[in-house]
Amino acid sequence: MFLENTVNHKEQFGWIEVICGSMFSGKTEELIRRLKRAQFAKQKVEIFKPAVDTRYHDEMVVSHDSNEIRSTPVPAAANIAILAQGCDVVGIDEAQFFDDEIVRVCNDLANRGIRVIVAGLDMDFKGNPFGPMPALMATAEYVTKVHAVCTRTGNLANYSFRKTDNDKLVMLGETEEYEPLSRAAYFHAMKKNEEQ
Repeated sequence: MFLENTVNHKEQFGWIEVICGSMFSGKTEELIRRLKRAQFAKQKVEIFKPAVDTRYHDEMVVSHDSNEIRSTPVPAAANIAILAQGCDVVGIDEAQFFDDEIVRVCNDLANRGIRVIVAGLDMDFKGNPFGPMPALMATAEYVTKVHAVCTRTGNLANYSFRKTDNDKLVMLGETEEYEPLSRAAYFHAMKKNEEQ
């Protein structure tokens, strides 16, 4: 990752980093890597995730590779601002599950001098921008888009294709419910679903 962060000690502002991409692209893995480096540097780090995300563990942020870091599940973005007092770095996983308040919270934290690292899906299973992610990406100083490998073509995948008939926007799942697809594979899969 290329960061052009110049240091001006008179200006005590933080910044926002967004890690986005499809399912199985390594978003959480990259979030954990950055947070563990900050912990190693003896920075005060707090990690948050939406309380609705209980796939792997109630209180841990866990990647698909089983890499993990302790976190605090919160029911709403507003809780993060209260719990992040005195932090140097704040990590937020699965940001797409929060409401639009997460954008204000992240900007307020950055304005207080905190480095904010946010990970989330940039598109939902229909290929549309997901929740607050577009606004977070627009206001962030740094955006890293990571890609999975398409299970059908082997090309870079940036779509999360839902393999089940469930049409709910939010549906927690893993490889049984979702697969990462390239643009071409996603287009053909969606076309096939429409024809059925």
